[in-house]
Amino acid sequence: MELGITTFAETYPDPRTGETISHAERLRQVVAEAEMTEQVGLDVYGVGEHHRPDFASSAPAVVLAAIAGRTERIRLTPAVTILSSDDPVRVFQQFATLDGVSSGRAELMIGRGSFIESFPLFGYDLADYDALFEEKFELLLQIRDNERVTWSGRFRPPLDNQGIYPRPQQEPLPIWVAVGGTPASIVRAARHGLPVALAIIGGDPARFAPLAELYRRTLEESGYDPETVPLAVHAHGYIADTTEQAVEEYYDAYAMAMTQLGYERGWGPMTRAQFDSLRSPNGSLVLGDVETVARKINRYKEHLGLDRFMLHISVGTLPHEQVLRSIELLGTEVAPLVR
Repeated sequence: MELGITTFAETYPDPRTGETISHAERLRQVVAEAEMTEQVGLDVYGVGEHHRPDFASSAPAVVLAAIAGRTERIRLTPAVTILSSDDPVRVFQQFATLDGVSSGRAELMIGRGSFIESFPLFGYDLADYDALFEEKFELLLQIRDNERVTWSGRFRPPLDNQGIYPRPQQEPLPIWVAVGGTPASIVRAARHGLPVALAIIGGDPARFAPLAELYRRTLEESGYDPETVPLAVHAHGYIADTTEQAVEEYYDAYAMAMTQLGYERGWGPMTRAQFDSLRSPNGSLVLGDVETVARKINRYKEHLGLDRFMLHISVGTLPHEQVLRSIELLGTEVAPLVR
């Protein structure tokens, strides 16, 4: 099973000092964290796309290109690209370019977006949320499979036998679909034979097993071998030398971030009881010492049959040195136990 790291380049205020890191400094930290990801033997690094003040990464292809210049082996992926509010032609060109400069290490992970800031920013109506993704998804796949494309739709000018360049080093460019738990999204990806990344940030991971079963069943019904199409999970978590240390270092930043998101979405504030439930053996939070985290990752694999696990450490703003240490522990101590 592949193991990796994702980040949104979070810039929430430090819950203990009240200080807020600049976007520029946070982006430089992200590059250093990706370098550490490679140094300790992990497989993949992902950078999200957001358009708001508490996240520094609105252009993941640019950040990943910087990482490509500082690494040699790890896979490079957005986590995710919000296809609904972007242009599939430019998305493909950006990641084909990244694939070239990284010597064939790029992936493209697309999603509908769980945050809505990009829609008014780029002139789209949220009433078209589903239609935007469906149309752009189909166009992106046409571009992936054809150097010259003829196409027309509602949301962008038509293409008339136009060439899309550059072409990627990998043929085809790997395209993943990020899913938050909607069966229709799972089925759409499986019908096209595309790998899926499940975002699991709450509840018991075992409850996602029916989605994994639906995915593999739809792959088979659509003529694809489920053994050859990977399934991944993206989950929050943190590793320290002891579980007590992990809880102490992680809780304040995590609770601040989740409380802020909850305020925006109508949830209650994060409480210590909720946090302890999330980090319990049946919870989604992958947090603790090396052995605890390895057991939790293997539980995910047991229930879902995973090919890749992506740990999202900086949900809130953590000291850079602590993030680097957590990545180090994942690569040097957790990974051998999981594998």
